[in-house]
Amino acid sequence: MTNTADNTTQNAARNTQGGMTVVVTGASGRTGSRVARAAEAAGLTVRAASRATGFDWWDRSTWADTLRGADAAYLAHPSDVGAPGAAEAVGALAREAVGLGVRRLVLLSARGEDQALPTEEALHASGSDWTVVRAAWFAQNFSEGPLVAELRERGELVFPADEVREPFLDVRDIADVVVAALTSGDQYVGRTLTLSGARLLTFGEAVAEIAGATGRPLAYRAVSTRDYGEALVGFGVPPEEVAGMTAIFDTLLDGRNAHLSNGVREVLGRAPRDFGDFVREEAAAGTWKA
Repeated sequence: MTNTADNTTQNAARNTQGGMTVVVTGASGRTGSRVARAAEAAGLTVRAASRATGFDWWDRSTWADTLRGADAAYLAHPSDVGAPGAAEAVGALAREAVGLGVRRLVLLSARGEDQALPTEEALHASGSDWTVVRAAWFAQNFSEGPLVAELRERGELVFPADEVREPFLDVRDIADVVVAALTSGDQYVGRTLTLSGARLLTFGEAVAEIAGATGRPLAYRAVSTRDYGEALVGFGVPPEEVAGMTAIFDTLLDGRNAHLSNGVREVLGRAPRDFGDFVREEAAAGTWKA
C-alpha cells in the first residue's frame, strides 16, 4: 500500500514538473487538438501524432518512432471508434505501445455506441494501464466539419435525428478530463468515464439556439437514416463507409443517450460547459456567418 501511494505521489510530482511525454493521436483533429493544448497548459510534453508528423494509423511501420520514449498516449481512432477495423487497429497500437514501455493509454470512445465495445475490449486486453472516455455527441460537430457548411451556406441542417434529445458535449471538457486522467496517478486506471453536456436538446432545438445567436433564419430538417445514407452515397462517400455510418447513427440516435452523465463533474469538480455558451462564442467568431 505504501509503495502504491509513493508511486502515485512521484508520478503526480513528475507530471506537474512537465516530465510526462504524451503522444496525442489525431493532434490536428477535433478532440486531439484540444487535448494537445490542455496537456501543454498542464505542463506536459506533447508529441503530436498525425500524418503531418509521420504517424499513420494504417501503417504500422510508423508507430514505433512515434511511441518510443513516451510515457502515455491519447488514442482517437481517425474514423470512428466503432468503425470496421477500429478494434484491430486500436488493439495493435496499444500492444505496441505497451511493448515500448508506454503503458498509460486513454481511449476516446462513444457513449451508448454498441459498435465501440470491441474496440474498448481490445484496449482492455492490451496489458496497458487504460482509461476509456465515453463521450456524448460533440457540440463542435455544429461548428467544425460537414455540418457547419450546411448551416453556413444553405441555412439548413439535414440530419437523421428526429425528436431525440442529446446532451451535447463541449470537446474542451473531453480534453480537460483526458489530461486529468493522465495526471492523477492511478486514480482513473482501469475505469470508464462517461461524459455528457449540461442539458438535453433535440437537434432542432440546438439549431434554433444557433439561429438565435446569429440572427439568421436557420432550419433543421430530420430525415431517415436510409435517406441520409443515400444522399451521402450521392455525394461520393463509399457505400461500405456509409453502411457503417448509418448503422452507428441508428444506434446512437434511438433515444438511449437522452440522459445526462456525471463524468465531467466527477473528474473536474465542476459542471460541463453549457451548449449556449459554446454557441455564443462561435457566433461571435463568425462561425455560421453566411
